[in-house]
Formats: sequence, C-alpha cells, structure tokens
Amino acid sequence: MKTLVLITARGGSKGLPGKNAKPLMGQPLILFSLQIARLIATDENICVSTDSNEIIAVVESEGLNVPFVRPAILATDTASSRDVIIHAIEFYRSKGIEYDIVLLLQPTSPFRKLEDVQNMLMLFNSNLDMVVSVKESEKNPYYSLFEENKNGFLKLSKQANFNRRQDCPKVYEYNGSTYVINVKSILQQEIGEFDKVIKYVMDEICSVDIDTPLDWLWAETIIDKKLWENGK
Repeated sequence: MKTLVLITARGGSKGLPGKNAKPLMGQPLILFSLQIARLIATDENICVSTDSNEIIAVVESEGLNVPFVRPAILATDTASSRDVIIHAIEFYRSKGIEYDIVLLLQPTSPFRKLEDVQNMLMLFNSNLDMVVSVKESEKNPYYSLFEENKNGFLKLSKQANFNRRQDCPKVYEYNGSTYVINVKSILQQEIGEFDKVIKYVMDEICSVDIDTPLDWLWAETIIDKKLWENGK
C-alpha cells in the first residue's frame, strides 16, 4: 500500500504563536517530525502542508520541497483536519499519484519514536479506518470524571461502584501524535465518525503535545534532562 507522510503545520497558533518554526533546544519544532518522516519514507512521499512562509523556509532549508502553500481557508481555527488531509490527497491525485494510506504526523508531538510509528504501520490493514496513537488517561469516567445532572449536582459520567481507580476499565485518549488513516475512509467521513479504529499506546513522554508555554517548558526539560533520545 502506498503511503503519504503528511505533516500538517499551520503558521497560526493562539496558545503558542509560531510554535511550529520555533527552535526547541536549538532545532525548529517541525524538524523533529520531518526527521522521523525521512526514516519512514522517501522525500517525494513526504508532504508538509502549511500556510506559513517561515515554515516553508525552515523545511526547504533541509532540502525537502514544499509542494504547495495551504489555502488560507484551510489554516483557520475552524478548518478541520479532514479538509486539510483531503486537500493534500487531491493535490497528488491531480498529479496522477494515488495513495492508500495517509500517515499523519503532527509537529506538536516531537517525542514520537520511530519504532512506534513502524509498529502502527504494521498494525494497519485495508479493512481498518485508522490506527491512532493514544495514552492511557489519568482521569476515568467510572471514577474521577463527573457531569452535572438536571438539578446541577455532580454525578459520575459513567455510573459504577468501583472503590479504586485501578479496578476501573482502562480508558484512553488520543495523544495527537500519529494517525495511520485509510484514504478511502477519510474521503467518505470525518475522523470522529470512523467505526473501525484501533489504538496504539504510547508512553507519557512520547505523548507530549505542545500547545502552551508550559508544554514548551516541559519539552525543554525532557531534552535537557535526557529523558528522551531522538527517534529511539
């Protein structure tokens, strides 16, 4: 199956402006994802989708051609990931290139491991909609997550009689790092509507998702304290 490695990196960000091109301990954030992409695929099968001239300059300084500038309408806070993915798929289709899989790498997750990405690709098959990276959630709807009822009182999101969190069913949350997506599926429906999704569990460090200045400080600490080795 032919795979497009897609790195989506818009220029705007409310939480941390310009983060995708901002140096993290000396290296622009987006390059962490590009390095992994190049261990997975050849350059002609790697696409950086961005609206930012600064990001384009960073990427092309590393020798990777950015094939298009993402339209402004797809770089707003309201633009969906699906629209951005389909835009890339259709661009390559217009060049006569058809892909079966999109491997989506979000640049705000710099600590993914090559082994994890390879394992996710091996888990994928054409009967699936997606393989997605997750982390085990610290909060659990059977134990520590609550909703207001019609009277305004807090009740467990999922009613249960567990006395210890360890006894509750495990729950997971998307960590935002890596998505292996069936092209046929994304062309038909939103990611949130997929029925055939399987998880790949990553650890806490690999699941770091940089969205705020505090996240950035944590990422710098991880590198400074050598809690992560590049791509390993």
